[in-house]
Amino acid sequence: MQLKIAAAALAAVTLAAGAARAADYVTIPLETVVNAPADVAWKKVSGFCDIGAWMKTTCEITSGKNNEVGAVRRIANRIDELLVAETTWSYTYSQPKSPIDYHGTVEIRPIDKGHSKLMYTLVYDAAALPHPENKDQDVANRTKQFTNVLNVIKGIAEAK
Repeated sequence: MQLKIAAAALAAVTLAAGAARAADYVTIPLETVVNAPADVAWKKVSGFCDIGAWMKTTCEITSGKNNEVGAVRRIANRIDELLVAETTWSYTYSQPKSPIDYHGTVEIRPIDKGHSKLMYTLVYDAAALPHPENKDQDVANRTKQFTNVLNVIKGIAEAK
């Protein structure tokens, strides 16, 4: 009987230890209309390190070549981001060392001859935040921060 109890306890501990926390992926899609054709606007904002100007901080390519998949940028001398995909009018990056599995995509799409849609989409695992119970506040903070960034990008894209 004691052997059965010990085996059951061992099984319970093993199952509990092996249970992974459930991911809680958050997507924050932001977009705005740009008063410029997509090809004109994208030329002004497509640099992988342009984010330094958008966020009023530093950005340098520390590995690879700017705007090529595999390039690594360092923002504010502390955040490393890897360019994981790029198309004619978009790129996607990740933060490989981020515990929240953070990714972002910057994209522009044509609407008509003189207008385009600028999008900035963030995706991350809120369950891995230091305080996941504050998820709603974290989403609100990121939404506010990147809405401001999106507006800066829009201004650069529309500049004559």
